[in-house]
Amino acid sequence: MAVYEYKGLDSAGKETAGLVDADSAKGARNKLRRQGVFVTDVHEQKGGKATRGKGLNFEVDLSKVFQRVGAEDIATMTGQLSTLIGAGIPMVEALSALIEQVENPALKTILVGVREDVNQGSSLAASLRKNIKIFGDLYVNMVAAGEQSGALDIVLKRLMNYTEAQVRLRGKVQSALMYPLLMGTVATLIIIGLFVGVIPKIRRIFESFGEALPMITRVILAISDGIQNYWWAMLVGMIAIVYGVFRWVRTPEGRRKWHNYQLTLPLIGKVNRLVAVSRFCRTLSTLLDSGVPILTAVAIVQTVVENDVLAEAIGNAGKNIREGQSIAGPLKESGQFPPMVIHMIAIGEKTGELEPMLSKVADAYDQQVENILSAFTSLLEPILIVVLGGIVATVAVAIMLPMLNMTQMIR
Repeated sequence: MAVYEYKGLDSAGKETAGLVDADSAKGARNKLRRQGVFVTDVHEQKGGKATRGKGLNFEVDLSKVFQRVGAEDIATMTGQLSTLIGAGIPMVEALSALIEQVENPALKTILVGVREDVNQGSSLAASLRKNIKIFGDLYVNMVAAGEQSGALDIVLKRLMNYTEAQVRLRGKVQSALMYPLLMGTVATLIIIGLFVGVIPKIRRIFESFGEALPMITRVILAISDGIQNYWWAMLVGMIAIVYGVFRWVRTPEGRRKWHNYQLTLPLIGKVNRLVAVSRFCRTLSTLLDSGVPILTAVAIVQTVVENDVLAEAIGNAGKNIREGQSIAGPLKESGQFPPMVIHMIAIGEKTGELEPMLSKVADAYDQQVENILSAFTSLLEPILIVVLGGIVATVAVAIMLPMLNMTQMIR
């Protein structure tokens, strides 16, 4: 079976388009006709591209350029596949049923290719590895371990829980940062409006006084002049700084220093460390619990933490494991992991309960991140209001002082 892209008219006469799973173009037309769709165009998709002619006879669908497969899509797909396999449905049939349920067109096309590979005798993990950028090393290696152990449905369930936990954590961080970003943007626009729209009009009144202005008023007027006359230089300077920092971060030395700054900044550094350590613990726990060898699991976790400083400490732990030693020692020596993590890992290694220990640490740190972000957003609102009020008050004082002086002169 293949995926066909179609265009047509529904029973109400409105234009409709989408994807349908069928054995042939004729089968796709028949299937759509039974659904009440009058087909005007249908063509097969192969490898994510529609086979619609050669040479210059092709169409470009800009909507496909922006299609992406998100973590939520993968989590939903994984849960559905786990349920189908757990019910005893053969892999090819399970993938066919899954293709019918998936709503994301890009993911649907990928799954069609996966089903074709599996139908030709390839393993699910080997087929998923062709789309490693979508699924990642963690996903593919866990699927391979599940296939080898005969507990693929259980491994997929764990993968779904892991992916959903990561999505929830990322969502909490993003939502916590969204409000300060919005408040900061509004405050910046208000300040620019004052200096560009209000102060220049009042300046003409001050110039008619013919008297020396107070220092605070002159400073405010100078800032206003700078914004009006040299805004382009400020913009170019900001772009140059951002570009320079971006280029510096892409160098090995700059990347490592930037990652170290991310862990040492006040408050933000603590949150970054907690998030990275939580991801390390949950990922390692999920991999080990699914039967992935510990050396392979450690190598995968190095890429998951997305921080070179922590990845280096994890890599040293992997070297220790190859030599038959514990994982807790190098993590402690690095000084990058909190004492509680080291203590829990050491206990887990001694008792043989490393996976549940890591899972408990991840849960505790996720909760701690949520508490910190909640407190941060609660404090940030009054701080931003005070800062904005202080700026507005300063501008008001700078405007009122010359007017008061003029009133005294008239009296």
